[in-house]
Amino acid sequence: MNGADVDTGAGAGGTGVAVTAEDHGRGGSPSRGPGGGRHGAGGRGRLLAGLRRRLVKRRIRIRRTRGRRLRRALVVLLALLANLVGAAVVAYHLTKIPEPHPETAMQSTVFVDDHGDYLGRRGPVDRQEVPLSQVPRYVQEAVIAAENRSFRTDTGISPKAIARAAWATVSGGDRQGGSTITQQYVKNALLSPEQTLSRKAREALISIKLDRTRSKDEILQGYLNTVYFGRGAAGIQSAARNYFGVDAKDLTVSQGAALASVINIPSYYEKAGSDPKVTAKLVDRWEWVLDAMADSGAITSAQRAGARFPAFRFYPPGDTDGQRQYLIDAAASEAADRLGITEDQLARGGYTVRTTFDLTAQDATAELAADGTGKKTGEKTAEEKAAEAKAGGKKQAEVKTTGDVRVHTAVVALVPGDGAVRVLYGGADYASQPFNDARDGAVEAGTALQPFSGMKLLAPLKDLTRTAAPTPLRLASAYATAAAHGVYATPYTVAKITRAGRTLYEAHPRTRTAMTRADAGMVAKFLYGRSDAPLATQTGAAGLRTLWQTTYDEHLTLTVALFAEHPAKGKKAALPAPLPYTAGSRSLSVAEGVWSKIVGTAEGHDPAAEPNPGLPTGQTKPILATR
Repeated sequence: MNGADVDTGAGAGGTGVAVTAEDHGRGGSPSRGPGGGRHGAGGRGRLLAGLRRRLVKRRIRIRRTRGRRLRRALVVLLALLANLVGAAVVAYHLTKIPEPHPETAMQSTVFVDDHGDYLGRRGPVDRQEVPLSQVPRYVQEAVIAAENRSFRTDTGISPKAIARAAWATVSGGDRQGGSTITQQYVKNALLSPEQTLSRKAREALISIKLDRTRSKDEILQGYLNTVYFGRGAAGIQSAARNYFGVDAKDLTVSQGAALASVINIPSYYEKAGSDPKVTAKLVDRWEWVLDAMADSGAITSAQRAGARFPAFRFYPPGDTDGQRQYLIDAAASEAADRLGITEDQLARGGYTVRTTFDLTAQDATAELAADGTGKKTGEKTAEEKAAEAKAGGKKQAEVKTTGDVRVHTAVVALVPGDGAVRVLYGGADYASQPFNDARDGAVEAGTALQPFSGMKLLAPLKDLTRTAAPTPLRLASAYATAAAHGVYATPYTVAKITRAGRTLYEAHPRTRTAMTRADAGMVAKFLYGRSDAPLATQTGAAGLRTLWQTTYDEHLTLTVALFAEHPAKGKKAALPAPLPYTAGSRSLSVAEGVWSKIVGTAEGHDPAAEPNPGLPTGQTKPILATR
């Protein structure tokens, strides 16, 4: 046996593995030998070493090619930016500034009384344009302080606001504000309100182009005329009237700052003045706006210190139908005729119609007519006694036919020799009766025409005495002619029409001779002879059905007409009814009350001190009572 050989596993039937010295020298190991684990670990070590070598080589290659790769990436990035800039430039040049959409272009027409007090409006939206010159500078600065303090210097957009809004749109977050005044104007007046990335991008492009092609004043004017202020008011002019009852040009510093504060959440702040919680929150924002104005030098420190939160008109307003719509109907019809347009065109045109009405007297008439028994007299009038005698000694209220009776009151007050209508009371509630009894109602005249009987009247009064049922306005015009010594003046309700500060129409009395001076004197003698009152007064009636009372002097003619009817029911038409017993005192109460409201009862005023070019020499127009 060779000494180099080792026999393992000797024994009967045993088996074994022979390991030679040659095997050990090669380091080999049988797969199942007891040293297999150690030799396997060495193989893994060689594998890891190879991987490290490869990583080192790769890092070396990366270092060597880093500059080349960076240059390639920069080229790609610059190419991408160039494409984006090129696309933006192309988009900018292709973008056109659109015309304001129809809803924004529409305006309402506002009606005011003879003193400029707000009467009402007509139109699809409550908006009227005014030039920026009619908006005080401090009001402009208040809006800038509240909405976009960099407005005077920015490029029309706010990149941060655009990015914030874009992210909110992509992520589904809440809508984001912070747009510039230019962007708000573009969004409100030129684009739809949808919130999409494409619309936001278009808004930005148009805003930039608008800022580059229009002056800041033009943009601010467009914004102030279209931004929503709550209370249904679009634009600064309508807002000034809705919140404070004044024109934009008359806003104070405090009022301007308050309106600027409202823009942020108009639907919430519109209740300021009536809701304490809303008012308190608005006061805080108002203070913040005023502080910003003081810091920027828009107002002085003295103005800031003296500012007081303004009183707001109550909101929501009461029923606007009432009987003022009678006045607006009459004035709208006349204004459209004077301008040669339709009433629809007038309503959408943004006009301001200054009427001849005295709103204080009109409102007083409404109160007196609604409560005709407010000034009862102790004795029956001669007409009431005569009516009672005709009824066999019974009161008028006792001889009326069965069923409900509705008493109508119509009142007209106008200026003799001029024709300006001061009061035109045609009914208590326009909503339930749009028909104007004073202007269009045919009221049986009876003895109300007695002073004109046998008189030669000229046009347009020529056929008056043959008219059984004239309108109260026409009868008042006849007595006004007598008061003006025979000069008939066509009644009118529109004194002036303006638009955007331009006067489009101004009324002048249209007069002509309708009766001789002698006949006019006979009417006055007839009326003064029947009454001990210092004013010419005529009380007439048509049986128990109507009652008329007209009072006049050289300054005012006032006619009150009462008639009664059984209201229509179903297919049954309305029927005349006898007036109640209180009709005489009611007529007297209305006439005296309205007269005192209109004619110069204000202390220190003399009607003769104000000349009226529409009257004959020496005559004057009535002084309206001060408020």
